[in-house]
Amino acid sequence: MKKYAKTIVAIAFLLVLGGAVKAEAQDTIVVKVPFQFVVGGKTLPAGTYTVHRLLNNSSGPFSLTSEENGTSVFVLPYVSDDAPVYNPQVTFQRVGGQSFLSTIQTPWEIYHIPVSQSAIGEALAKSRNGGVATERSGGN
Repeated sequence: MKKYAKTIVAIAFLLVLGGAVKAEAQDTIVVKVPFQFVVGGKTLPAGTYTVHRLLNNSSGPFSLTSEENGTSVFVLPYVSDDAPVYNPQVTFQRVGGQSFLSTIQTPWEIYHIPVSQSAIGEALAKSRNGGVATERSGGN
């Protein structure tokens, strides 16, 4: 029960901080993902998503919000690099039959998203061929 309480407090904290940041200082991209994918332990359906940085710093959290149904997931990147070119996109790591969100590239920076090793292990165990590949979905 304590685990859930900590998660709820963390999400509420992120929402409050996100509301205090000016919109013009945030990275936002819109991407169309043609397949279901996993991020933050949650499987999301194919669709159009707004990827929005919540804080005005490179290590701050992002939200992914479905334009079809409004579902949101919060993502905390662990590394930020300068983007070499203006090419907003999201990148997925394909393991077995599942696609895991692995990077978010905004016009200015690239954010790497942690993918749980246990989730990868489960996907490999379910997979018949155990192959790993990378997929990209460009931004608008």
